Amino acid sequence: MVVLNKIYTRSGDDGTTALGSGDRVPKHHARIWAFGTVDETNAAIGVARLELDGTQPHVNEMLERIQNDLFDLGADLCVPESGEEEQDASLRIVQAQVDRLESEIDELNGELEPLRSFVLPGGTRAAAALHVARTVCRRGERLMAELASEKGETVGEAALHYINRLSDFLFVASRYVNDKGKADVLWTPGENR
Repeated sequence: MVVLNKIYTRSGDDGTTALGSGDRVPKHHARIWAFGTVDETNAAIGVARLELDGTQPHVNEMLERIQNDLFDLGADLCVPESGEEEQDASLRIVQAQVDRLESEIDELNGELEPLRSFVLPGGTRAAAALHVARTVCRRGERLMAELASEKGETVGEAALHYINRLSDFLFVASRYVNDKGKADVLWTPGENR
């Protein structure tokens, strides 16, 4: 259980922050960028949920589960894997969370017409907000992949799979809330030459 009774601690005034392991790192450390962008993705999804305005309860429920998963992902990233079999109670993203996302992508995509062009972000306010969340998510994925490539750093395989599937989910969900793709704005290559 998390208890936050004091919001400021002054411990970060020197430009460092604590990981879940207790280690202190600079606030510009690659791991902080990664889980900070996961948090930003979560906030963008919160805005998208507001834009749904009760019109898509099924999608809203999916997004709520995803927001909870993103806190799991942040917890996963803030405690670096030790490389040994973990004896602690660190929270990790698991394959079942990836599998659920894939199932939900397939469910929503099953009601959409196949794409014949790229989709411009827009259509409805909710779809546009989901596209913003998708692009923030993609940035988080790039940062997680970069972190995983650094010497001495690890990122769980399921965590990388999850963030990759999430951007796919957000794309499909944006089309779904765009009247199941009927309100999509399609790219017309070279239209304004």
